[in-house]
Amino acid sequence: MADEKNLNEEEEMTVTLTLDDDTEVECVVLTIFTAGDRDYIALLPMEGEDSEEGEVYLYRYSETEDGTPVLDNIEDDDEYEIVADAFDEMLDDQEYDELVGEDEVE
Repeated sequence: MADEKNLNEEEEMTVTLTLDDDTEVECVVLTIFTAGDRDYIALLPMEGEDSEEGEVYLYRYSETEDGTPVLDNIEDDDEYEIVADAFDEMLDDQEYDELVGEDEVE
């Protein structure tokens, strides 16, 4: 289970995850998005092999009553596929918007 340790309200929000093997990984928060009836968070590791490969971590995202972020692993393969597809679609839409935006400038 991932543990959210540090969420900075800076220009680039980061989270320090503690993985199952007690390794700590600092990640940039790419986005928080909804898939189905739940919220999810996409994180990009800042260092290490996963960072070099562009690996994105996806977790369930929620907040406690006092606003503290909570991250939970996605245990179900079907749920993960839905979340990964929604994230990929969001990236495709963003890339399309950027391409269209560039065409309008010229």
